[in-house]
Amino acid sequence: MLYTFFLALTILSICFAKVEIAIEGGAGWAENLPTWRLSKDYWFCKYFWGGRPLTGYHFWTFLFMILIFHFVFVFIQPTLALELKIISALMFFWIFEDFFWFVLNPAFGLKNFKKSKIWWHEKGWWLIAPRDYFVFTAIATTLLILASKF
Repeated sequence: MLYTFFLALTILSICFAKVEIAIEGGAGWAENLPTWRLSKDYWFCKYFWGGRPLTGYHFWTFLFMILIFHFVFVFIQPTLALELKIISALMFFWIFEDFFWFVLNPAFGLKNFKKSKIWWHEKGWWLIAPRDYFVFTAIATTLLILASKF
C-alpha cells in the first residue's frame, strides 16, 4: 500500500511538474506570468508563504490541488484517517513536484538545483535542498503514521 501511495504521488508529481514547466518555462515562481502578486514583504507571505511572493497563479494552483485531492469525499464518507492521508499526500506531492520541476526543466536540471540559482528558495536552504522539503517531509510522515493509528 505504501509503495503504491508513493508511486502514484511520483507519477502525479512528474505530470504536474511537466505542466508547470510548459507554463512557466525557465522563469520559476510565475516570475514572467501575467498574474497578480503580493509582495514577499507582505505579512501573509512572510509567515505563511515561506517568504515568497504570493501569486495568483500559485494561489489558484494550490487551491485547485487541495480540491482535487479532496474530491474523493464526493464519493465516500470522510474519516480522520483519510483526511490525514490526504494532507500527507498533498505535502509529499508538492515536495516531489517542486523537485521534478527543477530536474525535468531544461532551464535548470539537477546541476542547477542549488540555493544560488533558485531565488524563491534562497532564504530557507538546508544542506542540499530547500528547508521546506525537510520540514514538510517530517510533517507529512507524521500525518501518515498518525493515520495508520485510526
